[in-house]
Amino acid sequence: MDGPDPYRPAAGHALDLKPPKRRLLPLVLASPHSGAEYPADFIAASRLDPVTLRRSEDSFVDEIFAAAPALGAPLLSARFPRAYLDVNREAWELDPTMFSDALPAFVNARSPRVRMGLGTIARIVASGEEIYARKLRFAEARRRIDGLYHPYHQHLRGLIEETESGFGGCLLVDCHSMPSAAGLGCGRDTADIVLGDCHGAACAAHIVAAAQEFLGERGYVVALNAPYAGGFTTDHYGRPQDGRHALQIEINRSLYMDERNYRRKPFFDQLAEDMAALVQRLGEVTHDCLALAD
Repeated sequence: MDGPDPYRPAAGHALDLKPPKRRLLPLVLASPHSGAEYPADFIAASRLDPVTLRRSEDSFVDEIFAAAPALGAPLLSARFPRAYLDVNREAWELDPTMFSDALPAFVNARSPRVRMGLGTIARIVASGEEIYARKLRFAEARRRIDGLYHPYHQHLRGLIEETESGFGGCLLVDCHSMPSAAGLGCGRDTADIVLGDCHGAACAAHIVAAAQEFLGERGYVVALNAPYAGGFTTDHYGRPQDGRHALQIEINRSLYMDERNYRRKPFFDQLAEDMAALVQRLGEVTHDCLALAD
C-alpha cells in the first residue's frame, strides 16, 4: 500500500504517528503510555515531584518499537503521559472522590480500575502515591478526554480500518512495559515479557503461540495473561472472529532501563533489534492467519 497516510493526528503535538512509506505488514503498533511531555499546569497541580510522576510511564517503549514503520507498519504513540490521561481505559472511567463537582450519570465510577485509583484520569501513580494536591473540576477531565483521548482512538481506529481494507484483516500490537516487581508474580521464573490476549478472546491462538515461541527462542522468559491479560485497547479492538486481532506486549523494564534514574541500559539496542524481528514475524504469521480465513 503506497501513498500518504490519511490518519495523521489532528491533536497537534499530543500524538506521534510514524507511518511507513509502504504498508507491507497487516499490523498496527500503538504505544499509549510512553509519553513523557508533562504539561506545566499538571505538574503545578500535583503534589509529586516530576521524577515520581514518571512511575506510571512506559519509558522508551515507542523507541523500542521504532523500527515498525521501516518494516511496513504504522506506529502511533501518545506524547502526553499516562498519569495525565490514560487512553488504555474507557473514555469516562473517573473517580468521583477526585472531583469537587458532581459527575454526569454516564461516567463509569465503579470499574475495578477506578477502585484501584487508575481510571482514565488516575488518582495515583503506579507506585501508589496520590497525584493531586487539590480536587479537580469535571470540566478539566472533559478537556483532556475530548482533546486527547478521542483523537487518539479516532486515529487508532482509522489505522486499523485502513489496514483491514488493504489486507483483509489486522493485528493491533499494543506495546507496554511493566515494573520489574510485576514480573515476579509470573510463576517460578521472573517474566521478561508478558503477552496478553484477554485469555484467548482478543487474538488467534496461533498468533500468540508464534510470538511466545519466537521470544522463547531469543532467550526471553515469556508469560501469558499473568499478571497482565490485556487492557481496554486489547479487549475493545480484538475481534479475531472478524479478522481483527489484538495482542498486548508488556516488557520488563529492568531489561532495558534503570528504574530509579530512567537511564537506558546497554541491552536496550539488542532489545529493540529483537522487537523489530518480532514485528516482522508477527507480520508473517498474521498474513498466514488472514489467508487461511479467506
